[in-house]
Amino acid sequence: MDESLLAPCGMNCAVCSAYLAKANAVKDKGLRYPYCSGCRARNKQCAFLKKRCPRLLQGKVQFCFECPTFPCATLQKLDARYRSRYHMSMVENLRTIQMQGVKRLLAQEKKKWRCPHCGGTICCHNGLCFSCQQDALKKRTQRYRWDE
Repeated sequence: MDESLLAPCGMNCAVCSAYLAKANAVKDKGLRYPYCSGCRARNKQCAFLKKRCPRLLQGKVQFCFECPTFPCATLQKLDARYRSRYHMSMVENLRTIQMQGVKRLLAQEKKKWRCPHCGGTICCHNGLCFSCQQDALKKRTQRYRWDE
């Protein structure tokens, strides 16, 4: 887990399917996923919120919790979707950073998303490890859903 992979909205890009696809070169293995190196790495303040947030557009905040309207309605809507579908909360991540620091969040994330089989990273979007569960990824009809 890397601090530069924490987006302003609280998304940990290290557990995103697009980041994991690139990190594991899944296209070379016959999987079709978009590639992304993370919001900050691409100099995109936040893929989810940047177009709707003047503070992010102008670089006035590093993380959304620095905003006086935190959590804004847009972030709350995004957070609700991620909590219900992807087993994570961006607002919770931001509150952890705000209260306990980035290192604490990264330690929690590393433990939460560690693959029990190979030690790789489990994807928040589907609950699979892009390192050791590529056969399961290939069989998936819905790439962005967890098997409950």
